[in-house]
This record gives sequence, structure tokens and C-alpha cells, in this order.
Amino acid sequence: MLSDRSAPVIQATLPVVAENIQEIARRFYAHLFGEHPELFDGTFNRGNQAEGTQQVALAGSVAVFASALVNHPDRLPEHLMSRIAHKHTSLGITPEQYQVVHDNLFWAIVEVLGDAVTPEVAAAWDEVYWLMANALINQERGLYSARGVRPDTVWRQWEVTEKTPETDDVVTFKVKRVDDRLVKTSLPGQYVTVRPVMPDGVRQPRQYSLTRADDGEHRQFSVKRVHGGGTPDGEVSNLLHDSVGVGDRLELSVPFGDVVLDDSGRPVVFASAGIGITPMAGMLSHLAHAGSGLDVRLWHADVDEASWALREQVVGDVHKLPNASVHVWFEQGDGCSMPVAGAHAGQMDLSQVDLPWGAVYYLCGPLPFMQAVRSTLIDRGVPARDIQYEVFGPDLWQADLD
Repeated sequence: MLSDRSAPVIQATLPVVAENIQEIARRFYAHLFGEHPELFDGTFNRGNQAEGTQQVALAGSVAVFASALVNHPDRLPEHLMSRIAHKHTSLGITPEQYQVVHDNLFWAIVEVLGDAVTPEVAAAWDEVYWLMANALINQERGLYSARGVRPDTVWRQWEVTEKTPETDDVVTFKVKRVDDRLVKTSLPGQYVTVRPVMPDGVRQPRQYSLTRADDGEHRQFSVKRVHGGGTPDGEVSNLLHDSVGVGDRLELSVPFGDVVLDDSGRPVVFASAGIGITPMAGMLSHLAHAGSGLDVRLWHADVDEASWALREQVVGDVHKLPNASVHVWFEQGDGCSMPVAGAHAGQMDLSQVDLPWGAVYYLCGPLPFMQAVRSTLIDRGVPARDIQYEVFGPDLWQADLD
């Protein structure tokens, strides 16, 4: 909670900071990497930096947190904070790095706002920053402890044992552990950060959902090739597709992620689009391995059947479950050769399916898709607390904006 002295200062200055925060973030990152170029090696996604999306993410996260402190101090953005904490722990972020960020961020604030940053204003925004930073540091300390790791032991080597094409632009990797360190199995729905070495020697991290239940020896994840469409192609996804094969080794983090399968025994609904099928595949795999008798429903939207990644695995897992079904929506036609309960043309339309009473819903896909499905579910009486959604990339801060 903000102090009585800082609250009115933040309320008065939030509009001007929000108006300039993208420029503040742009200068912050330029200054940060000028002072600490080592952070580009293994910590920051330089593709997001080049596109400017990481700057927008920082701006949005700080603005959302500051706004909540002023306008809704009784309900801070817990989902946002949890997503950030899990992302940070999957990268091995340390408490000391928050001081580095602080010093460079406040340099940028002064550079952009100049004399408007009085000692009183600086002290108030310093308080905002450390409220957010300390909350994240505490969450991250707990996450590291729960996994039995430190920031410097999050990473380990795994060997690729299988590489399987799923669609024209999705490939699945199966990896096995190559050392004697204890492996804690992932929770259903979690992801790992993969950190390959690029041709210029720089390690670049990307998050990928685990798409099959762990056995303590192997892990599986799927990668969609990113085509730039006017911007540079995704360097990591293309490297993994084109240059990494069976026998090669990859550096993976311990699994993290706060969108995990509910164990309360309630019905489960998975709603996904495109490569958003990946965390659903992981959760379905866990349910199939457990021989679950829950009411389980998978709703998936894609361009067509050929574009539907992991379709054989997920449909196979659904048919292992006695009370499970699949409905699919294809933008290009409604034909489907897979044994599904319903195949529909067009975008996902929830008026074509029944909503099970008391279910927990899991959403993953492009942000507009998740926002549309979530809004429809809420309009149909589903409590917001029963809807979870996985967000990848720099859109973390936007997911809770209605």
C-alpha cells in the first residue's frame, strides 16, 4: 500500500508518466543495455526489443501496478504479478537485478520528464517501484524454493531424442536428461524456457509449454516457426526447426507457470486456438495418465485440420478418458477426419456447445481470442475466478484489461 505522503503525488503525476512511459521505457532499455550488454545474453528476448514490444510491456506493467495502487489498493493485479514472477524465475532473475533496473529506469524518467521530477515526485515513484519489485522478489524467492533451485541452478542440459513434425510449421521435441541431478516433474500446464546458442554466440530464451506428462526422465515441447510477415522471422523458432536435431543438446529451465490444472474434481474445459493447444495437450496428457473420470471438454479453433498441431495426441488422450469430448472450429471449412464430437466452420462460437455446470475453464491462444472467449463465458454466467488463461510473450500486462 502506498504511503499517505506518496498516494496523492502518484495520483497527480500518473497521467503525465503514463503519457510518456513508452518513451521512458525506450530510453531505459537503450541505457540499460549500454551499461549492461551482458543482459542480452540469456536474459532478454532481443526480438521483442527490436520490435519495441518489450518496451510496451514494461510501460504497461508499471502503469497497471501504479494505477491499481491509487485506484484499487484493495485488489492489486495479482494475476499480472504471478505471471511476471513465474516468467522471471524461468529466466533465473536475481534480486540484485532489480536494483540494476531501478537505477536505469529512474535515469530514464529524469531524462524524459526533466525538472518535473522533483525530489517529492522521485520519492513517490521510487516507492511504487520498490512495492512492485519487492512483491515480485518475495514471490520469486518462494518459487525458487519450491523447486529446490537457485537462480544460478535453474538451467540444465537436455538431449534431443526425437524431433517430430506436427504441421508445416510446428515441430515437437522430446528431450531426456543427461546428468544425475534430481528432476522434479512439472505441474500440468507449465512451461520451460529454452535457451539455445545463436550463430553469433548469444543465448536467446523462449518459453514453450510442456505438451506431455513428465516421467522424470523426459520432457516434450512443441515449437511453431515464426514467420515475420514484414518483420524479421523468429530467430529462435527457425533455429530450432532448421538446425537442432536428434543428439543435440539444449539448455532448459526448471518448469514454471501459474496456469496449472485444478485438482478439485470439477469439470474441465480447455478452449484454445492455434499453437495455444500446447498447454492443453500437457494438461490432457496428465489427465489421461491419471485415468481421470472427470467431465473434460476440449474446444479448439484453427485454420483447418492440417494446421491443428498435436491433433493425434490430444484426440487420442481425449478418447482414453471416459467422459471427454472434442469440438473443433476451422476457418476454412468444417471437414475433420479425426473422431471428434463436433466440427464447425468459422471462428469459435460458444453458442454451439453446452457449458458444463461448475467447470473450470482454461484458455490459450492469441490475446483477442482469449478476451472474446472470456467475455462470452462471463456473459453466460461463468464466474471470472473460474477462468484461467495462459499468456506468452510481452502481452502479459494486457490480459487482465477488460
